[in-house]
Amino acid sequence: MTILDGGAAPTDLVKEGSDQGFMADVVEASREQPVIVDFWAPWCGPCRQLGPPLEKAVRDAGGKVKLVKINIDEHPGVAGQLGVRSIPAVYAFDQGRPIDGFMGALPESQIRLFVDRLGGADMTAEIEPLLAQAAESLKLGDVGGAAQGYAAVLQLDPENVKAIAGMARIALN
Repeated sequence: MTILDGGAAPTDLVKEGSDQGFMADVVEASREQPVIVDFWAPWCGPCRQLGPPLEKAVRDAGGKVKLVKINIDEHPGVAGQLGVRSIPAVYAFDQGRPIDGFMGALPESQIRLFVDRLGGADMTAEIEPLLAQAAESLKLGDVGGAAQGYAAVLQLDPENVKAIAGMARIALN
């Protein structure tokens, strides 16, 4: 997307943040659209692995989410207030408050799902195969595999009735 076709310029979607700018760049901005905060440091290998795919996923979301990268060596205040103990640490803010997050480097597919979910993407294409796999696992007696499948669905859609019912079936066994 470009400014010409009505979208945000890519440089507006990813920015370097600071303790001083956190309220404006993250908390206030998250009232308009979800904002992802990536706490990182230059010496952190997993941070260097996570950064590029996270930035790419945010840009590919076409302006539905923003990313603020905070170097904790230069700006340790907010990370300390949020209780960040290890990096990379990623928090998603919506309506001024943290709503989701993860620690450590993730595979690009999981990063993309995280960003897409925050951006309000329709997750049906990802959910249906997981539900089918979980149901098949349950039918074959693989309770652990079924639980993993239903749990994965609930991460994407916490109110998914089929996954809730599947977990209830597992609990009753």
